[in-house]
Amino acid sequence: MVKRLISANASEIVEMTATELKQSIKASAGRVIMSENVAVRESYIGDITNAEIARAFGADLILLNGVDVFSPKIAGLEIEEGSFVDELRRLVGRPIGINLEPVDHAANMEEERLIISKGRQANIESIQEVERLGLDFVCLTGNPGTGVTNEQIQRTIQLTKEHFTGLIIAGKMHGAGVDEPIADAGVVEGFIEAGADIILVPAVGTVPGFDEEELKKIVKKAHQHGALVLSAIGTSQESADEDTIKQIAIRNKICGVDIQHIGDAGYSGLAPVENIFAMSKAIRGIRHTVSMVSRSINR
Repeated sequence: MVKRLISANASEIVEMTATELKQSIKASAGRVIMSENVAVRESYIGDITNAEIARAFGADLILLNGVDVFSPKIAGLEIEEGSFVDELRRLVGRPIGINLEPVDHAANMEEERLIISKGRQANIESIQEVERLGLDFVCLTGNPGTGVTNEQIQRTIQLTKEHFTGLIIAGKMHGAGVDEPIADAGVVEGFIEAGADIILVPAVGTVPGFDEEELKKIVKKAHQHGALVLSAIGTSQESADEDTIKQIAIRNKICGVDIQHIGDAGYSGLAPVENIFAMSKAIRGIRHTVSMVSRSINR
């Protein structure tokens, strides 16, 4: 049996299979934090990566945004050969994942569409490249204005399942420019049936009209079918004050989510570090926060 993620050493974490990582997160009882960062943007401290900064302030999982998998650039990381994933994982001692966006060209847009490169979109070639790079998880979601739909996410889950051995996270943090409901029990059921390991939903308090009752229904359905749930702050509120972050964190923990995500809309494509730390203290207390931030990656 694996250790819970919040008590595991780096050497144990980086050796976990997808199945073991999922169980390790589940065993952590709602006390796992995912930090997203725009990896291509100049990092907050120029000569180190935003991933290293996020880990230092309490992040357990690192999600990279804006990376073209066919031409990857990670600010603060210089590597001439081999996979950037291996080097980044060595530096942070944490699982590394990436966003791929299931763009729907027939989507009913409510704002101007943002065109992104093929290496950021979810397609068979990018999924195969993510597998080759050795990422621990892939997040099938949409950035603002890219035209990602829930229908296209569901199709892409099935494709990803065929070509990727890591964990699959699927769902929307916000509308991604599309005029459709962001999350409901029916959408979640479709994602689970398609093979998603972790269901992504907006954090309560971030998207108008998405409340605790809806989230509880989704959590209950996901857990009944063996999936985990990730609540995401993807509406720039990751750069709000610490009290706001703590309120969001507690409300979503009450609803039973397994992972809490904090987005990238802060300094240099990273949430303010004090907010990552505040979220950590709110959902797991100072003892486990100190354990995560001070435990050497050489252990």
